[in-house]
Amino acid sequence: MSTGEAAGTAELLEPGGRTKSSSPRQIPVVSVVTEDESEQGVLKPMDLNRVIKLLEETDEVNKNDLEDKQLKCVKKLVQCYQNGLPLRDLAQMFKILNLCSGKIENQPLFVDCACDVLKLCGLPFLKKKASDEITYAEDTANSIALLGDLMKIPSSELRIQICKCIVDFYHAEPKKHITGYQQVSSSYKIHMAEVGGLAKTVVQSMAFLENQLVEKLWVLKALQHLSTSEVNCTFMTKAQAASTICSHLNDPDPSGQLLFRSSEILWNLLEKSSKEEIIQQLSNLECLLTLKEVFKNLFMRGFSHYDRQLRNDILVITTIIAQNPGAPMVESGFSQDLILFATFSEVKSQNPLVKGLKLTNSYEDFELKKLLFNIIVILCKDLATTQLLVHGKIILALFTYVKKPEKHKIVEWSAAQHEELQLHAIATLSSVAPLLVEEYMLCQGNARVLAFLEWCESEDPFMSQGNSFHGTGGRGNKFAQMRYTLRLLRAMVYLEEEAINKDLCEKGLIQQLIGIFKNTISKHSEKEEAIVLEIQSDILLILSGLCEHHVNRKETFGTDGVNIILHVMRTDPKKLQSGLGYNVLLFSTLDSIWCCILGCYPSEDYFLEKEGIFLLLDLLALNHKKFCNLILGIMVEFCDNPKTTAHVNAWRGKKEQTAASLLIKLWRREEKELGVKRDKNGKIIDTKKPLLTSFQEEQKVMPLPANCPTVAVMDVAENIRAKIYAVLGKLDFEKLPGLSAEDFVTLCIIHRYLDLKIGEIWNEIYEEIKLEKLRPVSADAKILEAITTASENIGKMVVSLQSEMIESQARQDVQNEQKVYSKIQATHKQRELANKSWENFLARTSNAKTLKKAKRLQEKAVESSRYNERPQNAIFHRTDIKGLNTTVASGPVVTVESTPARIIGGPLADTDLALKKLPVRGGALQRVKAAKTAEELKKSNPK
Repeated sequence: MSTGEAAGTAELLEPGGRTKSSSPRQIPVVSVVTEDESEQGVLKPMDLNRVIKLLEETDEVNKNDLEDKQLKCVKKLVQCYQNGLPLRDLAQMFKILNLCSGKIENQPLFVDCACDVLKLCGLPFLKKKASDEITYAEDTANSIALLGDLMKIPSSELRIQICKCIVDFYHAEPKKHITGYQQVSSSYKIHMAEVGGLAKTVVQSMAFLENQLVEKLWVLKALQHLSTSEVNCTFMTKAQAASTICSHLNDPDPSGQLLFRSSEILWNLLEKSSKEEIIQQLSNLECLLTLKEVFKNLFMRGFSHYDRQLRNDILVITTIIAQNPGAPMVESGFSQDLILFATFSEVKSQNPLVKGLKLTNSYEDFELKKLLFNIIVILCKDLATTQLLVHGKIILALFTYVKKPEKHKIVEWSAAQHEELQLHAIATLSSVAPLLVEEYMLCQGNARVLAFLEWCESEDPFMSQGNSFHGTGGRGNKFAQMRYTLRLLRAMVYLEEEAINKDLCEKGLIQQLIGIFKNTISKHSEKEEAIVLEIQSDILLILSGLCEHHVNRKETFGTDGVNIILHVMRTDPKKLQSGLGYNVLLFSTLDSIWCCILGCYPSEDYFLEKEGIFLLLDLLALNHKKFCNLILGIMVEFCDNPKTTAHVNAWRGKKEQTAASLLIKLWRREEKELGVKRDKNGKIIDTKKPLLTSFQEEQKVMPLPANCPTVAVMDVAENIRAKIYAVLGKLDFEKLPGLSAEDFVTLCIIHRYLDLKIGEIWNEIYEEIKLEKLRPVSADAKILEAITTASENIGKMVVSLQSEMIESQARQDVQNEQKVYSKIQATHKQRELANKSWENFLARTSNAKTLKKAKRLQEKAVESSRYNERPQNAIFHRTDIKGLNTTVASGPVVTVESTPARIIGGPLADTDLALKKLPVRGGALQRVKAAKTAEELKKSNPK
């Protein structure tokens, strides 16, 4: 190594083998100005054009004299600009630098001159005006970009100095004030380097540094600084920086700086540029083989804190690359080594790579273990890795963590670390075990999982730390363990492997899960609400997967299972908007109704008895579109039970809304969202295409294979109209209560939905035949025409029926309106009569003539109401009071003379009641004669 290289290496490294990332270089400057000028900071620039002209001269005769003259001129120039380069002179200074660099190959003495000028470029630039930054921006960017081009010159000193200059952009210290100038901020120089694309040319210069370690390290240091910018990372990505740097990771480097700086650059590229592009560049065999060797060396021989950190960084980069399905992880042998490293402490292996290896409980080794579990999840997505996982006994290794903590056992991890690894292992099993069913069963996976689940439910004291991502919500309890165990069970159940599901049911999983669900209802607090909701959702999904298509398992689910479903359905609807997971739980509940209740008649009847249909309709009335399809599907199946109809018809929602009215309202809303054409009254507009949606209208008819459903057929499954038709059909269209006229108009369409849909499909077939330019035989043509005509006639018939209903309703509205008007008129007339009576009364009390006239009219009316002929022997009693000046009724009580007993007789003649005298008090009635006493009556009638 030369003296310059040794000096460069010394500057590059710290005593501990790390980078001096924040220590600026001190550039020695030889002053040629006077002492007074130096103190005042006066800049006296030279005539740069003259210097350029001198450097461009050639003289073969006096070659040495010219060279000396040129060298002296450049040294003088450097002394003049020792405090910084003005922006206005920058383009000329870099031209001088370029000329000096061009002479190096033939005139080695110019190396020092070029390096001195480069040192000036590392100083802060100077500006005389604030506008200089904008005025000279293009010149500055082009000048700085020239630094990358100068890396092609085969001079080690020059290349190192260029890299130092670039690093100084980020760490240059401000110099003393220069009279008449201001220093440009370092961010300006960094920005100009971005604009000029310096990073790209620096990356390309690495092609000239194959066996030159010191220069390579300085280039990496420069790139490390440049890669802190997104713009530079983009330029570096275009120059294939990732693959270039990665392929040299394993180059010999006693200092360790190459690996450290390269990994930092790769990290920056992944974070600040296109991640997909970087992964693509690294997804080749050469890069993966290099990463593999680097990781193995660090894993087996890296004992320092720094080496362990670097090892983990390399593993994270590898994990990111492994996400690319096209990365040759298996072909490079990296996958096999990673699986070995992930399982060597749990499964005994004779492989020499791990012989004698042992992980400590240090933070770096703990992170490594988690990273290895994580990369196993990514690797298992590639089916080519499956056999490697089997050979590596990954299932057995992961199951060593699926057990309750054993007391008084010496382990290499702390309690908190072991808990986190346990949760991570169970999460990894959820991804790996479904791919390795045979190994799962050989390890008695079901028995292990159920035993661990039983411990999770037990009252055994366990102080969970809950301080990791997987332990969220599980501090002080076993909810985190239960959560991941249920995820594992859900993954295995939904494989629909009958051997696994049958084994789980025989071990009593259904009853165990129902018991766990009940316990979570009674024991959880609000702090764990989100995680408990997830646990409950997973329980219901597992039960659905076990019970679907198996009536005997539905019977085992039984009334206890129905009760937990009903409990969830009674949840306050406001909680559905809380974001805690009630929506997911409700979806799981509806799925469990479908899979665990429907088809089992005792469970169906119990569900109906507990008002389950009412709860379903309450949910449907909430008008949450995401639930409607599933609820209506359940309703269709439930309506096969003859007891369901009475429950549906008995339901009443807000404002006494019936189920039929609710379903028809949902139909109208669905058609509005689908863009089906209807007039303001809800009538069909286009009788040829009465059910056509806006999407179907946009999707023009195109010929499809026979096994591909057309747009009209797919429409049946993609919206809720068919389900509404099915439910109302099972309820009987003719006996639907609580419908308005608008509902009846819509019901006409629903009633004919199937006929109209069949016609729509035939029209689609007819259009396809036209597009294919086929000519059907005459018989087929007649049949096709008859079908399309019949379909259109059905649409016309529906329109006619709708029109009749609308007209009938209009007439009814008119009649109702007339009745209302009649009531209003009668009310007004009664009010007028009352007012008139009151006016007459006031007139009689204030005018004597009016009172007399009224009295005469009253007496006349009384006389006219009496019989003209009186019966013989009749006694006439007067009912009016003489001398009473009033025209209103006297009152309900009057006193009359008693009828003589000889004339009337009867059983009451001799009673005490007939002898009593009516006491009348007050007013004119005091002047009326009293009745005769009993003695006078006896005298007048001795019999």
